[in-house]
Amino acid sequence: MTVNLEVADGVGTIRLDRPPMNALDIATQDRLRELAEEVTRRDDVRAVVVWGGEKVFAAGADIKEMQAMDHTAMVVRGKALQDSFTAVARIPKPVVAAVTGYALGGGCELALCADFRIAADNAKLGQPEILLGLIPGAGGTQRLARLVGPSKAKDLIFTGRHVKAEEALAIGLVDRVVPAAEVYEQAHAWAARLAAGPALALRAAKESVDTGLETDIDTGLAVERNWFAGLFATEDREIGMRSFVEEGPGKAKFR
Repeated sequence: MTVNLEVADGVGTIRLDRPPMNALDIATQDRLRELAEEVTRRDDVRAVVVWGGEKVFAAGADIKEMQAMDHTAMVVRGKALQDSFTAVARIPKPVVAAVTGYALGGGCELALCADFRIAADNAKLGQPEILLGLIPGAGGTQRLARLVGPSKAKDLIFTGRHVKAEEALAIGLVDRVVPAAEVYEQAHAWAARLAAGPALALRAAKESVDTGLETDIDTGLAVERNWFAGLFATEDREIGMRSFVEEGPGKAKFR
């Protein structure tokens, strides 16, 4: 398999494994979707790490495979490509991308699907599709602009240039930069911390933020309001409030 899933301590690691550069061919895209749907269903997975290994996250699509496709083939394939990445973006649990080495093209777009991005100090990110006479096709024009703003997104997409880790941190493309040897360890620790939290409240928070970014504020507030009220029917809310009153903040142990 070009993508594998390992689960430990409530954290599911979706591991790209297509040496040498984790090129995202059709089989890898489809496998990503399958595993995103699997971790969505599984109760033993409460947070997710997306990782490409010690050397590279993903250097983009499989260009040789794409070169053989004509307009008709890409009309058919284009939605499946986007659906694979959207499946990752819509995992209703906290997702962190552990980015080492190159995260270019589809690799950058995959990192954009996470809620949080921890990058190695040697990481390079970018959307170089323009250099092929193309534009990002797996969500890059939409998710990148929402994350870093339209001006910075256009700079990266129009030029196709690579962004080093320090600049990526400065513009908000990644959230933390650490030594390469610590990327997965810190990503797993972030996920494990949230895996111990209240699952429904985390899902509610993620859906409220993501929906709000895609719609008007009144609709977003309605989503927030409905989730907020609904959480009063959960055991986690009872545990959290009782622990706060009896023991003080931050000591609740959620089931």
